[in-house]
Amino acid sequence: METLKHECGIAMIRLLKPLSHFKRKYGSYTYALDRLYLLMEKQHNRGQEAAGIGVVKLNARPGHEYVYRERALGTGAIDEIFGRIGSVLPEGFQLLPPETADAETPFIGEIYMGHLRYSTTGRSGIEYTHPYLRRNNWRSRALLLCGNFNMTNVDEIFDSVVATGQHPRLSSDTALLLEQIGNELDKENHRLYRQYRESLRDPALARRIEAEIDLGSVLKAASPLWDGGYAMCGVTGSGSTFVMRDPNGIRPAYYYIDDEIAVVASERPVIQTVFNVTIDRVHELEPGTALLISPDCRVENRRILPEGANRRCSFERIYFSRGSDRDIYRERKKLGANVVGELLDMLDGDLDNTIFSFIPNTAEVAYNGMIEELTRRMDEGRRQEIKALAASGKLDDEALGAILRRKVRSEKLAIKDIKLRTFIAEGSSRNDLAAHVYDITYGCVRTGSDTLVVIDDSIVRGTTLTRSILRILDRLMPRRVIVVSSSPQVRYPDYYGIDLPSLDELAAFRAVIDLLLEEGRRDLIDTVYEDAVENLKLPAASQHNAVKRLYEQYSYREVSRRIATMLTPADMKAEVDILFQTMDGLHEAIPECPGDWYFSGDYPTPGGTRNVNQGFVDYYRKTFVSFEPHL
Repeated sequence: METLKHECGIAMIRLLKPLSHFKRKYGSYTYALDRLYLLMEKQHNRGQEAAGIGVVKLNARPGHEYVYRERALGTGAIDEIFGRIGSVLPEGFQLLPPETADAETPFIGEIYMGHLRYSTTGRSGIEYTHPYLRRNNWRSRALLLCGNFNMTNVDEIFDSVVATGQHPRLSSDTALLLEQIGNELDKENHRLYRQYRESLRDPALARRIEAEIDLGSVLKAASPLWDGGYAMCGVTGSGSTFVMRDPNGIRPAYYYIDDEIAVVASERPVIQTVFNVTIDRVHELEPGTALLISPDCRVENRRILPEGANRRCSFERIYFSRGSDRDIYRERKKLGANVVGELLDMLDGDLDNTIFSFIPNTAEVAYNGMIEELTRRMDEGRRQEIKALAASGKLDDEALGAILRRKVRSEKLAIKDIKLRTFIAEGSSRNDLAAHVYDITYGCVRTGSDTLVVIDDSIVRGTTLTRSILRILDRLMPRRVIVVSSSPQVRYPDYYGIDLPSLDELAAFRAVIDLLLEEGRRDLIDTVYEDAVENLKLPAASQHNAVKRLYEQYSYREVSRRIATMLTPADMKAEVDILFQTMDGLHEAIPECPGDWYFSGDYPTPGGTRNVNQGFVDYYRKTFVSFEPHL
């Protein structure tokens, strides 16, 4: 319902055979470039603020560019980038001999990198668009870098880069990682130079260094300081390539390799579709490991950091990743099925006067799972009823017909009609326009007697519920509306690359603060503030999540009821209730991806805990300015 945006998606292609092979077999020098376009377009859901690509040519002649990069801003960035590339490809280049095309044609090379971006830091513009490029005349020192990541300890990384004597121009995590990895890459170049300087002379010395650069050692030296979730790609100008994933597996990465090509992407079904391969041939990059490819195409999986606890992101499965993935599709259906037990309790088992629907469009799979489970339970009830009537001798055609006519009432009530341009309106006028983003289906609700159950994948701020969904459903004049969230209550910000709001914007946090203030318990809020301040004096690894104490004061259901009260429009006639997925239901549906810190507050790294404490301190000082802490 509320559009959350993921930070980024990655795509990388490494040709493992000469360019001539692809021209001969597939009839085009743009085989890999075409597939990079498809990998990016099919991951457009992951980032619509900007996009960028990088290409490395291993056989460029001196005097010709060997690293190409193109970036653009906006939702049309992918088409803009590939349109520009098409305009600079020389006429008739497909007729060139392979050695000429490989050496001179722009954007035709052996290594391709693509990136889709949505900023979660508030920084935007072309200078923050991946891939980042560190240029150098020595190809083994040039570096392209892109990633799906967010580092929680940027200040610490910044200080470490400055401590080496560098002067960073930007303080974003990507820029800092580029310089940090680049510094270790320089050291690796120096190591090889010292090893071979007595036995080799240039250019043979430079070629030997290019061939033996060990990016695994570079990553081992650079990565221990990193605190965050990441899946990042890097390639030197000489062709040494890596893809690395964080030790907890927070951000996803998948790869496919055959004798022609190595491919990496953020999402598994994208690789399956673009390269027409079965699911068993696409592999997950294990947490804390790097996929390394040498200039001569040797491929290795190497452990860089010790594997941490499995904290693969459950929100990826609930919302962000493409639902066409086999396992994600099953998981989303299970999320829908798992709310049915509590939902039936809320309905007192009355399905005859209940209509089920979903809020377009990401909740449709969970809705299907919910309907299947409701139908299964209804079928079981009918079976038991028929058996009982048969045993009593009262089963006749009329009774049997009445039982069989009973069914789950499902309708498509809400329709996302248009994308309104509300930028010209302000205040109440803007809210009035927003209320018309969805249209409704009239004529299927019995006035004053039906309950509407609508399922969504998540409720975060709740603003779309208040301004649009609940208002339009009320026009159907139901007796009651129950909004079901297939995910649990979102109680904490993410900090690892998902654009979740700050604490004070989350509906669950606002509900708890509202309850405490209503009950005159401001002193507890003050105490939690003091605890957070004291925590921030400690190293991140020694801190605990002080905010948890606020949520511990109330049951899950109490918080849900207050959220429903807060989000119900003042002029709404129907009764409103909200049902959230339970934590047990979440983990049963998605057992392989237990990362749940946005629901539980159990952050996977120390940086997340420190950031939530800082977030609460910032909120408190902004909200309760009259408080003077007695520390």
